[in-house]
Amino acid sequence: MKVLVTGVKGQLGYDCVNELTNRGHEAVGVDIEEMDITDADSVNKVIHETAPDAVIHCAAWTAVDAAEDEENREKVRLVNAVGTENIAKVCKELDCKMLYLSTDYVFDGQGTTPWQPDCQDYKPLSVYGETKLAGELAVADNLEKYFIVRIAWVFGKNGKNFIKTMLNLGKTHDTIKVVSDQIGTPTYTYDLAKLLVDMIETEKYGYYHATNEGGYISWYDFTVEIFRQAEAMGHPEYSQERLHVIPVTTAEYGASKAVRPFNSRLDKSKLTENGFTLLPTWQDALDRYLKEIEF
Repeated sequence: MKVLVTGVKGQLGYDCVNELTNRGHEAVGVDIEEMDITDADSVNKVIHETAPDAVIHCAAWTAVDAAEDEENREKVRLVNAVGTENIAKVCKELDCKMLYLSTDYVFDGQGTTPWQPDCQDYKPLSVYGETKLAGELAVADNLEKYFIVRIAWVFGKNGKNFIKTMLNLGKTHDTIKVVSDQIGTPTYTYDLAKLLVDMIETEKYGYYHATNEGGYISWYDFTVEIFRQAEAMGHPEYSQERLHVIPVTTAEYGASKAVRPFNSRLDKSKLTENGFTLLPTWQDALDRYLKEIEF
């Protein structure tokens, strides 16, 4: 199978190309230099020339706070909404599968009940959420052969993420305040890429939610475990004696321009119902990830 992967320079696109290649598929990875998704002609040309059996669309504007800035809003819409629609239209022409990565930010993040993948009670609270929802609708309106996979709290080797930020802060601070009232589950792109390739090998189309297993936690809980594992790996600078992690509310923390969801719990039971293998626990994923990176 030949698969075009957008956003190959990002955490997930990078891992998807590797996973496809490892399984003997032909992976064609593109980023803005090869295909500007906001330019319909560029998308048309590259996808027609590639003639893929499937497209895994990882490219997105993911800087959630910067998306709120007035000067960025149109760029965010062009990337997340228009760019996705451009790809969906060409996939329709070529009758190829499309897998679109979305987010829990399409919901309002209220309550404590895990969001169901087929829930249509959309109420995005940020520009990022609005534009990712527009991308979802563009895929669903144009195609029948599509997967829309919502993910949350992503980390991978190839790029910036929460874990790297915390590890860097932990070296230079003795006290760190972390939000404790936003709840979700981390997602390791290495594990997620395996699931996405599993999906694209099938015709089990529709909406799905995917994160690692291991239960729902706060960013504070995640930080405590990051430092615990880092210390256990021989990094005493992250010990509780030297480094204090203090839980705070979102309101106390302040700092973010975009409204963040309190409830990022995603229900993943549809994966097993359709025969897909659930991801390992986030604790196990964190352990493997810390052994992969230098810090």
